[in-house]
Amino acid sequence: METARWLAGQIREFVRTSPDNSLRKGTGEKAWQEPLVGFAGGADPLFARLKEDIGDFYWTPGDIFALTFPDRPALPEDLTVVSWVLPQTKATKKDNRHLKERPSERWARSRKFGEEFNVLLARHVVDRLREKGIAAVAPSLGSPLWGWRESPRYGFASTWSERHTAHAAGLGTFGLCDGLITPAGKAIRCGSVVAAFPSSPPARPYSDHHAWCLFFTDGTCGKCIPRCPAGAISEQGHDKARCRAFLFETVAPFTKERFGFESHGCGLCQTGVPCESRIPLKA
Repeated sequence: METARWLAGQIREFVRTSPDNSLRKGTGEKAWQEPLVGFAGGADPLFARLKEDIGDFYWTPGDIFALTFPDRPALPEDLTVVSWVLPQTKATKKDNRHLKERPSERWARSRKFGEEFNVLLARHVVDRLREKGIAAVAPSLGSPLWGWRESPRYGFASTWSERHTAHAAGLGTFGLCDGLITPAGKAIRCGSVVAAFPSSPPARPYSDHHAWCLFFTDGTCGKCIPRCPAGAISEQGHDKARCRAFLFETVAPFTKERFGFESHGCGLCQTGVPCESRIPLKA
């Protein structure tokens, strides 16, 4: 795990020191707090189960590595997936927590400019690994092969999910609204890189993909349901089509008119809820 420990340090240092970790308000205010970092083995059977569940188009680590490096074959057990979670700042969460219809400016900025930093972070990770002679690819944040598809079971889905990857890396479980509940809460963004070095990550601290959501564990909470201005969350789960329509047809024009830039971030279901900044305590 020497390479993994070194890499985790590189990620934390870049988030801490990079001037690009910014909301771009002209004040130097950061977009993200200190990240969480986790790892998963390339041969972890969870990736194959995700592919089977989501659709044949969904990549395992071996799939995207082979597509990216066709002349450099690697066995799944020789690959490692590094995943990181970028927690929203206290100020951003506070701003969004008290709103009910549209996102705050800080949240909109974190979704646009903070995600641009996330892409730079992925590039930094890939570059540092390649400097050590380790082939690496950022599946959704750096690969031109990444895209959206139609899942037979779930509708709109991507070829690589950062949240599902973070779940595989032991960083969180899913809530009723499909957000990932992590030790830093649900108000987050994720990123990942697949790299050609072996590792032995620790076992995930959960066995169920809903383990840290109060609604699924004991039937309480459901606070994210009334937080959604689009009515896209119910006891049956998250209506992705309705959510997406709200983001593109309502939030994007709103942020363009109000803040002067277009952002597709809402985040109301991620704030003002018990899992906003932590794993919620059971009642």
